[in-house]
Amino acid sequence: MKRPRRAHPVALSTGPWLLPTVLASTIIVADQVTKSRILAELGPEPLQREIKLIGDWFSLVYTRNTGVAFSLFQGYPQLFTVTSIVITAATIYAYAVHLPKRNSWVQVSMGLIVGGAIGNIIDRLLHGYVIDFVRVGWWPVFNIADSAITIGVVMLAIFLLFAESDAPQAAAPRDDRLLGELLSQEPPVHERPEI
Repeated sequence: MKRPRRAHPVALSTGPWLLPTVLASTIIVADQVTKSRILAELGPEPLQREIKLIGDWFSLVYTRNTGVAFSLFQGYPQLFTVTSIVITAATIYAYAVHLPKRNSWVQVSMGLIVGGAIGNIIDRLLHGYVIDFVRVGWWPVFNIADSAITIGVVMLAIFLLFAESDAPQAAAPRDDRLLGELLSQEPPVHERPEI
């Protein structure tokens, strides 16, 4: 009797996990390094010190965000910390179980989403808020993690909307009427010609 094969644990350093892991790690490091520099140069007090890079259109400014991306829904830091952790875990689970892991588009989107989410979770756990610092025109202040999450979600949405389904297509229903008619007919009698 053949014993069932045991599933091998997923190695995070090989195959379909390599690109998302490297990209997520890069996003986390870049996000935390830039936030650390902004905190050292512009924060924490006084708030709203600003370095204008391109007139009033593009600047760096230290802000504390207790809400979600782009400073939305301020004032619920514990709720968003727990929610962020749950959503990040669900995203990793969806990639591991449901999404095509051999697709580089999906791998990049997962790396961006998870890296950005973990970058902001680190802030929430360390500070109780997320450090945002990029101001572009009238848009709410954001950070590298917010940008990574947004780009990753858009990429994943595009993939899910336009990707060909790997599921087998249902066969067209058979129409056996002609076959039934042919089988129900009496076979023709062939007469032998007389010689």
